[in-house]
Amino acid sequence: MLEGKSAITEIQAVPFSELSKIKPGEPSTSHRERVIKARLIQEERFKDYKNVHCNAQMTEQMLHKFAEPDAASLDMLRMAMERLKLSARAYSRILKVARTIADLAGSEKVQSQHIAEAIGYRNLDRGDWAERGI
Repeated sequence: MLEGKSAITEIQAVPFSELSKIKPGEPSTSHRERVIKARLIQEERFKDYKNVHCNAQMTEQMLHKFAEPDAASLDMLRMAMERLKLSARAYSRILKVARTIADLAGSEKVQSQHIAEAIGYRNLDRGDWAERGI
C-alpha cells in the first residue's frame, strides 16, 4: 500500500446457486491412503540411506538426485526466490515439499505444478504475508 493512500478491493458475492453446486471434497480415507502410499514410496527411495526415511531428511546431494526440477520449474523457482527474497534454506525446503507433493500425486518426477504448489505453501508459511499484501 502506498503511504497516505488506501487500497479498496471490491469482492463480488458468490450467488447461492453457484455455492450449492459445489461438490464435496475428497474423503479423509482417500487422503489417508495417498499419504500411506507416499510414505511407502519414500521408504523405498531411501532404503539404502542410513537414518533417512522421508523427503524432509534429504541432503542437498539427495535433492539433486530425487527432486531436481526441470528447466521451466527451475526458472519458476528462481523468480519466486527473487520476488519473495527467499534464502538457500527456503530453496531446499521448497524442493523437499515439491518432492512430497509429487509422491502424493504418484508422480515419479517433480513437475512444475508440484514446484508451484510448494512455492505457494512456502509463501503462506512466511509470517509476514499479511503485511506484504498477499
